[in-house]
Amino acid sequence: MNSPQIPADRLSTYLEVAATAALAAGEVLQACWGKLESIVEKGRPGDLVTEADKQAEAVILKILRAHFPEHSILAEESGQYGDLDAKYLWAIDPLDGTTNYAHQYPFSAASIGLLIDGVPTVGAIYDPFHRELFCGAVGLGATCNARPIHVSKVDKLAQSLLVTGFAYDRRETPDNNYQEFCYLTHVTQGVRRAGAASIDLAYVACGRLDGYWERGLSPWDLAAGVAIVEAAGGTVTAYDLTGFDIRSGRVLATNGQLHAELSQELLHVAQIEPWSWLTR
Repeated sequence: MNSPQIPADRLSTYLEVAATAALAAGEVLQACWGKLESIVEKGRPGDLVTEADKQAEAVILKILRAHFPEHSILAEESGQYGDLDAKYLWAIDPLDGTTNYAHQYPFSAASIGLLIDGVPTVGAIYDPFHRELFCGAVGLGATCNARPIHVSKVDKLAQSLLVTGFAYDRRETPDNNYQEFCYLTHVTQGVRRAGAASIDLAYVACGRLDGYWERGLSPWDLAAGVAIVEAAGGTVTAYDLTGFDIRSGRVLATNGQLHAELSQELLHVAQIEPWSWLTR
């Protein structure tokens, strides 16, 4: 992706505010942990929302509006504020991994990304359960808890550890990645499914994972993590190596070394029909 030319000091300011908001949201998530009174499905099986999502989002919105009242915002729970095609658009997920969180499985994060001219450029992801703050801005590098991070150097798919996720509509649509998951499990050292896209991308950025692919995602799932991966030296595209489009819901993110090989494998894996018998 071609990132906008923004002065480094301005990017640093955006990143600092994003980090502050992510940490504040993380405090809310820790305070609500194990104390949920309401867990509601938002229309699709497994797509949950809790009071922790809403409270964390309110904290993030307050901080962003105080610093950048002229910027547009796309928030998972409360929706759109301003023009989605504006030069500056914050895409926020106050609680990525709500299903994990609702089950007290400690793998969730607050994710805050800034798109500049439609390009993910700045990101902050805070995992309050492991106390890890991932930050990055394209051109400025990436960090975890203020220490520089970089993608891995693995250059063969057979030696890689990958991660993916499964979309909420996986039960109904043939456009799923079940077969890809099974196939790539056999040709790599393993494929993980953790349930939080932002952390998946952060782990690619810091070299714990070598590649990630998924479909059925929203801009708030991707904005921060994509920026951090690229800031850490990784590569992000569509499955077929064309330019990444955050509104497509699809992403292929790797260390760059095995990007072409993983793309080729994904494009040659046949899809399987929905497992309709599971819903009978």
